[in-house]
Amino acid sequence: MYKKAVAISSALLISACSTMGSNESATSDNSDAKMTSTMPATLQVSESTLQHHHWVLTKIDGKQLRVDEHFSAPTLEIGEKMAANGTAGCNNFFGQSELDGSNFRIEQIGATMKMCPDNIMLTEMLYLKSLAQWNKLTLTEKEIELKNPEHTLTFTLKDWVN
Repeated sequence: MYKKAVAISSALLISACSTMGSNESATSDNSDAKMTSTMPATLQVSESTLQHHHWVLTKIDGKQLRVDEHFSAPTLEIGEKMAANGTAGCNNFFGQSELDGSNFRIEQIGATMKMCPDNIMLTEMLYLKSLAQWNKLTLTEKEIELKNPEHTLTFTLKDWVN
């Protein structure tokens, strides 16, 4: 009697495992299809679509940005007449942004001159150097991507809330 119970239990367990495997692959196929159909649509890049938003840097070269305690992630704001400002991680910056089709840069960047830990300063230098170069700008409802030959910066929309 014991051997029969073990045999039946084993058969049911093997059957259940093989069924789960086929369901998992079907589920992942469906989720892949859902992911491609729900990818955010790119928006037309223009001065009006960039102005009056608060963007926070979330990725550099596709890697999630790590923010040290007591510091915040770099930000970017584009205001009236394409005036740009934000924080670079340690220092505040400002400049005049330019848009040429879907190419974007900030000219004549000025910044405060506080000293911070080396890792923060390295990120800040990379960030400001990238903003000063011409970048291919891709815009969705929730993100901006700035891509130049050296780096890709990804920002998430974090508009101010009253």
